[in-house]
Amino acid sequence: MKPASSLRGRLLWRMLGLQCLLLTAFGVLVALSLHAANVAMDEDNAVEVLQAALQRDAAGRLSLRDTADLRELREEIPRLWYVIRDEDGRELRHGPVPAEFAGIGGALDQVSQARLGYLFGDDRIAGARLKRVDAGFGPVRILTTEKGRVMSASRLMWMTLSLFATLILPLLAVMALVTAIATPKVVRWSLRSLEPVIAQARALDVERRGARLPEAGVPDEVRPLVSAVNGALARYDEGFERRRRFLADAAHELRTPIAILSARLEAMPASAERERLLQDVARMSVLAEHLLDLQRLDRTEPQLEPLELGELGQRVAADLAPLAIAAGYELAFDAQALPVPVNGDALALERVLVNLVQNAIEYGGNRGTVTIRVAIEGSDGVVEVCDEGPGIPPAHRERVFERFFRLQPHERGAGVGLNLVRDIVRLHRGAVEATDAPGGGACFRVSLPLAAGAPRGER
Repeated sequence: MKPASSLRGRLLWRMLGLQCLLLTAFGVLVALSLHAANVAMDEDNAVEVLQAALQRDAAGRLSLRDTADLRELREEIPRLWYVIRDEDGRELRHGPVPAEFAGIGGALDQVSQARLGYLFGDDRIAGARLKRVDAGFGPVRILTTEKGRVMSASRLMWMTLSLFATLILPLLAVMALVTAIATPKVVRWSLRSLEPVIAQARALDVERRGARLPEAGVPDEVRPLVSAVNGALARYDEGFERRRRFLADAAHELRTPIAILSARLEAMPASAERERLLQDVARMSVLAEHLLDLQRLDRTEPQLEPLELGELGQRVAADLAPLAIAAGYELAFDAQALPVPVNGDALALERVLVNLVQNAIEYGGNRGTVTIRVAIEGSDGVVEVCDEGPGIPPAHRERVFERFFRLQPHERGAGVGLNLVRDIVRLHRGAVEATDAPGGGACFRVSLPLAAGAPRGER
């Protein structure tokens, strides 16, 4: 997919195109207005037409060929006059030569070109143009009227191109340079008001509801986009609240039939089928508790109080030992350092350890030992729950904490237990990660900050 160009790039190219179009139109209009007003008179045009038509006969006399340009010149200037003189002093005269110029003769033979005129008070005569040119058979001097013809189309085109080369193109280059320098600065300055919106957008958290992007000070052109994002955030909050209510209602509604089903199974005669059914009911009960925990976690912050992490681990190990043994495991508790004081919500942290141990029992391969280890490492209290099962592939060790994620599509779990573990640990300003157990299998490591004044350990 082709990446979208930047706003300043689009603006720069469009500004340059507009400038080029306007300057081109300006140059064309100038040329056309000069031509339409007969201002574009070419004072050398009469000299050039006479030069092109000039010839010498066999006797050396000067004459003019009847060319199309000469005919047009005579039509445009009915009183056309000229005096053409060669190096030998031979002259060709035509028309009403003004008396002021008629007697010049060879007085100006040493002058290559000149403009002649006379002005005294209100008495003014028409000017003349004198120019030494090459007629093909030798140099001649042409003295004629300075009026000339209205500029021809070809000369008008040449003048237009000259105007573009000498004025339009340099001006366009200067404007392009200024635009290229100024446009990024103008765009950056114009979008500076979006910096609070960008900062707020980066701070948005999927777990925090009610956040909106600020619309104050946002340019009118961008405000519809910001409003649309805020509308999407509002719809997301509404959908999240509906989902939360559904989870809470579903969990409460499930508790009663699960309890009745468990009681009826307990009353049945002992058998392998009864044990399997009891395990399935236990999973359903755990799932219902997970849903309730998610609902409570979304609504309230944990109540932190001093507790001892080793005692919590021992209590969970004692409570879940029968479940682990029934599933084919040994359950071990290893406390390398006691006490391990932390500040936390006892019920929430107990749920963390229960979920991790139940996860090990569920996916540890129904063999080996499930180990709960409690230790102090640096400024953290650490709890590890390890099994000897197949482990977790490295590519999935981060994703197992995502809500509803399962390694295998047909696994019996709902994919909420480890997500709940991560959320509770984060609320306690701790961290949880999945690693390899020392003897193979999966190992979940929970790190929590030690309470103030607790002795620090070595890492």
